[in-house]
Amino acid sequence: MATPLSAVPAPDVDDIALAGDFEFWTKSLAERQAAFTVLREQRPIARMEIPEMPEMGTPASHFWALTRHADVVEVSRHPELFCSGKGTNLVDMPEPFLDFFGSMINMDDPRHARMRRIVSRGFTPRYLEQLRTDVEGVAAEIVDEISEKGECDFVTEVAALLPLRIILDLMGIPRSQEQFVFERTNVILGFTDPEYVPDNDDPFAVVTALLTAGQELATMVSELAEHRAANPGNDLVTALAVTEVDGEKLSPQELASFFILLVVAGNETTRNAIAHGLVALTENRDQWERWRADDSLSPSAVEEIVRWASPVAHFRRTVTRDGVRLRDHEFSEGEKVVLWYGSANRDEAVFADPFRFDVGRTPNEHLGFGGPGPHFCLGAHLARREISVMYGELLRRLPDLHATGEPDLLLSSFINGIKHLPASFTPAPSGAGAGAG
Repeated sequence: MATPLSAVPAPDVDDIALAGDFEFWTKSLAERQAAFTVLREQRPIARMEIPEMPEMGTPASHFWALTRHADVVEVSRHPELFCSGKGTNLVDMPEPFLDFFGSMINMDDPRHARMRRIVSRGFTPRYLEQLRTDVEGVAAEIVDEISEKGECDFVTEVAALLPLRIILDLMGIPRSQEQFVFERTNVILGFTDPEYVPDNDDPFAVVTALLTAGQELATMVSELAEHRAANPGNDLVTALAVTEVDGEKLSPQELASFFILLVVAGNETTRNAIAHGLVALTENRDQWERWRADDSLSPSAVEEIVRWASPVAHFRRTVTRDGVRLRDHEFSEGEKVVLWYGSANRDEAVFADPFRFDVGRTPNEHLGFGGPGPHFCLGAHLARREISVMYGELLRRLPDLHATGEPDLLLSSFINGIKHLPASFTPAPSGAGAGAG
């Protein structure tokens, strides 16, 4: 299916442009990986120019691209030197956008610590372990819906549905809202892709689409929170917006922005890990059969899928003072540094044979859930469970499942996304039930 990296010529380091127009992000995954390999080898701290965008009111600027594993880890460990509160995107966003669309990923302590302390009540390992049966049930339900067809769009009919349904169930949102939420999260993270925002070359249309999608999600969860105030339930909305613990709960505005983060980040990242997993397992069929024959490989296989997919391509940090050094480079206050997780996850200095997909890879110190520090993914435990259970169900019930065409990639510099992926398998009876993973 995919072009092997060995068949892609290495670009000149001076020709690599990660920002500006989207030319780089229209390239194949192999071409992108070839470029990041060159950056790691020749210019691991690379200045990238961001052109002026008068229609958005933003002047020309630049950022420093960090592509080595050690550098991404070092910056992640020092939020006092490299902060998140100025924004985590390549370009600056208006301040109201930061909290509304980013919630706590765009916060520094003490605000970040407070938010994480409150919302972590819904993500403790003990509570998530109680969800195991629910995850297995939803995974079985999804396979039931496709098993007799013999073919499917693996993204929209499988990969996207599991994390979306689990999040809706967590929040206490009815399944009738599933398509509504799915479409609006596509707009928020796919606003640069014409499939989701047809007028994406019109900045006004993009901003309007973003704000509309965000506000519609915020309104939905705010109305649910009002209902839960009078009718508490056993769900995350009740826990975060109604129940006080140590005198703390989320305000309506905080709950709305956290919900947007949860459905966007929690849905998109797990969805794309599962989708990239099938591409890798199709191209490396020996690894599919190896995993199918040995269920004990599930923990390492899940980590390898996350490393391979690196669903979030980057996060940005901002230098907090002059004189901050990394390697032999000195930064100035206010400069942007961008952590490229997919590149770090193929760093030859950390991963033996990094372009080999290996379901038994150990150790696997990938950064697919972010680097160490306060912004490590809060939902990593749940994401691992979802990927493990979904593939356990697929391996058991659809043993010859495979992708039948090239993945339709999302046009984005932020999310390593797959919009559609045709897949085929021998039809199987529905109702075989959960029990794998």
